[in-house]
Formats: sequence, C-alpha cells, structure tokens
Amino acid sequence: VQDKNALHLYSVNGKYLGSETLKEEVSDMCVTGEYIVMGSLQGFLSIRDLYSLSLSISPLAMRLPIHCISVTKEYSHILVGLEDGKLIVVGVGKPAEV
Repeated sequence: VQDKNALHLYSVNGKYLGSETLKEEVSDMCVTGEYIVMGSLQGFLSIRDLYSLSLSISPLAMRLPIHCISVTKEYSHILVGLEDGKLIVVGVGKPAEV
C-alpha cells in the first residue's frame, strides 16, 4: 500500500528538489526561517528542516488532532490549537532556555 501523504519541495523556479513520505495527515503548517512546523490530525507536532525535509526533533505528541499552528515573531514559542479548544504553548530552544 502506497502512503498518500507526502511533503514535496520545489525551488522558486519550479524545479523539483525532493520529497518526504509522511505517516500523519497534515492539518496545518508554517514555514519559519529554515524550518517547517507541521501539525497533524493524529496529534503530532513536527519540526522539519526546510531544505532536507528531515525531522529536526522527534515529533511531539499532543494527544488530540491539531487544528492550527502559529509561531511567534521572535521564534521563541509555537502556539498549537487543538480540537478540544485548548491552546498549547511550546517553548523553542535548548531546555535551559525554555
């Protein structure tokens, strides 16, 4: 069975650069600096490198479907809206900085 969810990367000129098969169904995403921040209906928050598409950290389990994602303009926090209406604030950075 072929996976139906994939992330494809193209240059601004339309040249195909690569792709990555995804296990989850993406519900929202945003590009921030050199990273792609994605939320899934399976409840995972993922951060991927914009150029290699590889995971930068292990996906974080939010336990409920993610409906929306936003990153603060200082790139210090990720705001995650869940299906039950809760807003989860995730600190970005080394553990000592969070």
